Amino acid sequence: MKQMASFFHLLMRAFLPISALIVLVLVLFLNPYNYLSIFVIIIAGFFVALGIKDRLQTSSTLLRNYPVIAWIRHIFYDLRPFLRQYIVEDDLEGTPYSFEARNLIYARSQGKSDTRPLGTERNVKEDGYTWVCHSMAPKSQPDTKPRVTIGNEQSSQPYEASLLNISAMSFGALSGRAVEALNKGAKIGDFYHDTGEGGLSEYHKKHGGDIVWELGTGYFGCRDEHGNFDPKQFADTAQSEQVKMTEIKLSQGAKPGHGGLLPGSKVTEEIARTRKVPAHEDCLSPVGHSAFSTPVELLEFAQHMRELSGGKPVGLKLCVGMPHEVMALGKAMLSTEIYPDFIVVDGAEGGTGAAPNELSDWVGMPLEDGLVMMQNMLVGTGLRKHIKLGASGKIYNGMGMAKHIALGADWCNAARAFMFSIGCVQAKRCDKGTCPTGITTQDPQRQRSLDIEIQSQRAALFHSKTLAALGEIVGSCGGVHPSELDPHQIITRIDAAQSKSIMEVHPFLPPNSLLDTPGDTAYCDWWEAASKDTFKPIKNLTDAMGTTLLAHKRGHY
Repeated sequence: MKQMASFFHLLMRAFLPISALIVLVLVLFLNPYNYLSIFVIIIAGFFVALGIKDRLQTSSTLLRNYPVIAWIRHIFYDLRPFLRQYIVEDDLEGTPYSFEARNLIYARSQGKSDTRPLGTERNVKEDGYTWVCHSMAPKSQPDTKPRVTIGNEQSSQPYEASLLNISAMSFGALSGRAVEALNKGAKIGDFYHDTGEGGLSEYHKKHGGDIVWELGTGYFGCRDEHGNFDPKQFADTAQSEQVKMTEIKLSQGAKPGHGGLLPGSKVTEEIARTRKVPAHEDCLSPVGHSAFSTPVELLEFAQHMRELSGGKPVGLKLCVGMPHEVMALGKAMLSTEIYPDFIVVDGAEGGTGAAPNELSDWVGMPLEDGLVMMQNMLVGTGLRKHIKLGASGKIYNGMGMAKHIALGADWCNAARAFMFSIGCVQAKRCDKGTCPTGITTQDPQRQRSLDIEIQSQRAALFHSKTLAALGEIVGSCGGVHPSELDPHQIITRIDAAQSKSIMEVHPFLPPNSLLDTPGDTAYCDWWEAASKDTFKPIKNLTDAMGTTLLAHKRGHY
């Protein structure tokens, strides 16, 4: 009986190929010589062959137990992201960007209405809901094209930057036509375009948009045959009129502490020329920099880059990780009196073409926390007057800009938002080379669909409309320029019963407090563990922080 039951279950699991076999035999026996029969024979034969293949293969248990039928599960598994995105999820659910966010960017970039009827769809009682405090005396004409001057007393060529710019995305990760569209949009809208660590390509140069040239651990575009920094190559490019600033990439929010390898099969002649690497050979981005190994050496390297560029502003870009390293950077600045012109804080919520799941999900500090920590270090050490702060990480609208400017940023950068503005549909095929809109692929046929003239105009329009939305928020708060926004104007909901000013959620240090009274700050242990000569802590933080917590409990602080 058990054998009979087992055989019956096998027949049921293989119902589709067995049924196809029966149909095939009947058609062959009865009348195989008309067009309909031939069609049925082909279809039935296909299912029979597929069933035999599934039953004999060993790589998939499911297909072996459920021949043919299990393919239905595979098909819906592959279709699931698209079905969910377009049918199942509501306007505020989608990740990493919701339908509401994408639709707002599309509307602004295409010049369509971005107004909403009947009021907000957000749950204003939800934990984490954030709002801006408006004024009873709003301003009617806020600045809708605000600028910020980047460049301290150690720079001879300061740059007037827009408050919204294109964040770092490399040629190679993006297609050549996408880079062209973005750079032309930057030219039209008068904002800058960060190259990413992949080097300054011909596509960046073609339309003359302002460039921030980013150097990562591979020093692409200015490296010798051993992969080390080449000062002469750097100077030749950095002194170009189009390059307005240079930037040292220490880490990236989406994959902090992660290097990379571009397989030789993908290192085309074009990419090789841009990165100054051999064509058709593996291209390595090391985990860390070879040009420096301590906070002081980092600043000396930044100063060297500033001199080689002819005095153009130089900055750092990082996702905040170890707090004592942020403090070590401040101590190194105080010791050397070398000040980078700017620091861009990249949030852990930032995007990338491809990254290990664990690094994307669990490593690195989110933008809000990292920005506050960097702001506190600079204010607490009295260095804020020398250094401007940029913020990047899932910023796509005026509220995102207003919030982070209030927290301390002088300007904001966006990457994926500008990708949406030129046609990205969040298909999440960036790592497959099969992007349906031609933005994140090197396939020439897929790239052809991207019209540079149209998409560049859309990037510029998204930029201007987002700044106009920021201006409306600033005006409603009684200000003219976004720099007038302060943390006390941002309120966040803690739970359904209470809400707090962001100043009550995060500590904001008084000027020079890390120099005068570090023990009274929330960063006392991190500060004491920091050294200008190493990125490692110089004291046991576990023991130190345990002692501090115990002292707090006993009322000693």
